[in-house]
Amino acid sequence: MQQAKTSIETSVDEQPTGPSIKAYLAGHLRDYGMLAALVVIMLLFQVLTDGTLMRPVNLTNLFLQNSYIIIMAIGMLLVIVAGHIDLSVGSVVGFIGALAAVMMVNWHMSPWLVVPICLVCGLLIGAAQGYWVAYWKIPSFIVTLAGMLVFRGLTLALLEGQSVGPFPGGFQLLSTGFVPDLFSDERPNITAILLGVLAAGAIVLLAARSRARSLKFGINDEPFAFFVAKNGLVAAAIIYIAYLLSTYRGLPNVLITMAVLIAVYTFLTNRSTIGRRIYALGGNEKAAKLSGINTERLTFLTFANMGMLAALAGLIFAARLNTATPKAGFAFELDVIAAVFIGGASMSGGVGKVIGAVVGALIMGVMNNGMSILGIGIDWQQVIKGLVLLAAVIFDVYNKTKQR
Repeated sequence: MQQAKTSIETSVDEQPTGPSIKAYLAGHLRDYGMLAALVVIMLLFQVLTDGTLMRPVNLTNLFLQNSYIIIMAIGMLLVIVAGHIDLSVGSVVGFIGALAAVMMVNWHMSPWLVVPICLVCGLLIGAAQGYWVAYWKIPSFIVTLAGMLVFRGLTLALLEGQSVGPFPGGFQLLSTGFVPDLFSDERPNITAILLGVLAAGAIVLLAARSRARSLKFGINDEPFAFFVAKNGLVAAAIIYIAYLLSTYRGLPNVLITMAVLIAVYTFLTNRSTIGRRIYALGGNEKAAKLSGINTERLTFLTFANMGMLAALAGLIFAARLNTATPKAGFAFELDVIAAVFIGGASMSGGVGKVIGAVVGALIMGVMNNGMSILGIGIDWQQVIKGLVLLAAVIFDVYNKTKQR
């Protein structure tokens, strides 16, 4: 009896307390590989551009230039995770911008009325496409390719081949406005710094609560030292960026919009039933259907959501340009899809994270911005972005093969 007791105690003492940081990173290469790539790319261009990349004015422009790509990447992630694709988002951006321009400039409607109307139109566009994909089983590639052509043509028809603008000042604030400083009119913007500190604190607090919940059920394998280092670096980066922005004009309104969307959709995908079902749908549609999931409705909802976010991106893009043009949104779908795949989503569906899609969009944005500062031509920019996309897909395939 004593010998058995001693044996049990020895066995318990010899149990590993958790994997090493190296082993943990090897098992989560998909999650942290692209984040590390973003940091490396930013450091590289920071050196190559002699510090221009991280200057407050350039950092502000970086967020403004890529806001609509990030917003659409969030919606595209859900579509791709569900096992589909949407090629029409660029045309929807152009169409919604044209619709907003006609209503505000030609019909003199209030922006407070135009914005919700356009969002509903985007929702209906996505729902119409989702209906054919979900309930008629027409491949999403065909449906959205048709949508791309239809809405590109409707944009030309609405604008009659001409640019329409400028927009009212209140509408322009959607993209070019900044959060005012509640404490002082001088720089740095105290409100921006406080919001950055609050955001960093909220992220650390939520991460700690999530870790505690996971440990309670014995499903957390993340080393404590790595957890502390990761969240400490994230919090420091957020506060530092907020400080840099505070020395220019503060936090752009569109950055707040993006932050809210990222938080909402991260919760939706990680903590909600509908989020888990979307991943189940993309992982194995037949198994999901047999388990009682309404796969048709989920597919329908992902496309409707994509249409609404594309409409929001169209409004922001139009507000930034202060005009609606027939070529607005051209090839945006390529950047959005590339961002999602670079961020770690799987081509076969069922895999991908909101933060990954955002990181992928930022990688594309930083590369565009950095290469433009260096004077690299648009031809070579396209070549380099194509190679980066190919490398990301190869990495995804290699990672999946290695885990088998």
